[in-house]
Amino acid sequence: MPRIDGRANDEPRPTTITPGYFSFAEGSALIEVGNTKVACAASVEDRVPGFLRGSGQGWVTAEYSMLPRATLTRTSREVNKGKVGGRTQEIQRLIGRSLRAAVDLKALGEISITVDCDVLQADGGTRTASITGAYVALYQAMVALKGSGMIKTMPLKSGIAAISAGVVKGHHFLDLCYQEDFDADVDFNVVMTDQGALVEVQGTAEGDPFSRQALDALIDLADKGTSYLFKVQQQAIATFQ
Repeated sequence: MPRIDGRANDEPRPTTITPGYFSFAEGSALIEVGNTKVACAASVEDRVPGFLRGSGQGWVTAEYSMLPRATLTRTSREVNKGKVGGRTQEIQRLIGRSLRAAVDLKALGEISITVDCDVLQADGGTRTASITGAYVALYQAMVALKGSGMIKTMPLKSGIAAISAGVVKGHHFLDLCYQEDFDADVDFNVVMTDQGALVEVQGTAEGDPFSRQALDALIDLADKGTSYLFKVQQQAIATFQ
């Protein structure tokens, strides 16, 4: 079955990461995954949430939003609805969990870093692109902290990247665009470290249940895809090394 953009089944979308995208944030990046574009900005605060005060431990969290015309039709801003939607909450919690998996929070000390991920254009995989781009923004912020003397060592334990994989009309596809995601019988989002460990796996059968063999095949695809993303990340963060 040919893919919409002519890619091989196991081929990720072309991805670029532009570090230092914002002038004022301690760390930032623009990630472009095919037609999906996400701007990520890391902000540093010399304090932690109340539940961590006095613990000597830092905190990393994330917020996620989508511009009204990031999609084919306009989506109202959530601020006008008076609350953050369930999908937004779920995605930003996923981004935060994924980033914390890469950080030694004790080594960070009582410092908070918030990474804002704003979707400029959405063509599938906005949450996975956000995680991959957010790591570069986080890395830059850590370099800034070390350079200022606020931390003595880099508290990052590993790289973090994420990608989707799914089953579309019986075919296993890596890195689904929007239409492929819409048509998928099985849809996975996989977050991994650069050491090959799994951080989180989100998988759903849209119709019939899927087999253990399909699960393994999709994770293998994601492993291949994140290997590509880690190379793109390394090129981006080399600017700060």
